[in-house]
Amino acid sequence: MIKKVLVAEDHEIVNISVQKTLEDLAVQDISYAYYCDDALYKITQAFNAGNSYDLLITDLHFEADGHKQTLSGGIELITAARKVQPDLRILIFSLENRTAVIDNLYKNYHIDGFVAKARNDARALKEAINEIGQYRNYYPHHYRQSTNKKNAYSFSEYDINIITLLAQGMLIKDIPKYLQQKGIKPSGLSTIEKRLNQMKEALGFTKNEQLVAYCKDTGAM
Repeated sequence: MIKKVLVAEDHEIVNISVQKTLEDLAVQDISYAYYCDDALYKITQAFNAGNSYDLLITDLHFEADGHKQTLSGGIELITAARKVQPDLRILIFSLENRTAVIDNLYKNYHIDGFVAKARNDARALKEAINEIGQYRNYYPHHYRQSTNKKNAYSFSEYDINIITLLAQGMLIKDIPKYLQQKGIKPSGLSTIEKRLNQMKEALGFTKNEQLVAYCKDTGAM
């Protein structure tokens, strides 16, 4: 169960919203920090006093305002906080929504949950805190959907070559010549168009732009 929470967030209005959410969940011991250095200080003080935080809710990005800081953002705070308190549970609350970035946070920084600042984020925060309170990871809906799609479709090196060229602004009609020059087969226009259509159909897209954006977002290319 989550009883003691530290919120690291540099926007006051967001802090008020998070506070209301925590109070709705009957969390009464809530602290706030507008700077990452202050957050780390509070975590260290609480740990040394034998009264550690159960959960750190932090943004990823903090606006510079001339206040000198050692830690410039959420990732640096996570790393430093875990050195002080390895079992500290961490929930990211951020405007970030790129699947590749979120995936990196789970895999390399071992966060316990991620909630995007968006419509219905208060409900998502409650769900996340409840899950984390039961020692389960919380994954945002759009991340689960994107991950399921990525796992369901395996991009070949040939696929990535085509998508990368589109991402670089090359027209479809010019791709065959480029592939021929690089010795990449098959290089026929009809084959390329067919392959793109297969990828879009498998992933539920209708436009090449959607496919390119998806691959950029998930880190497939």
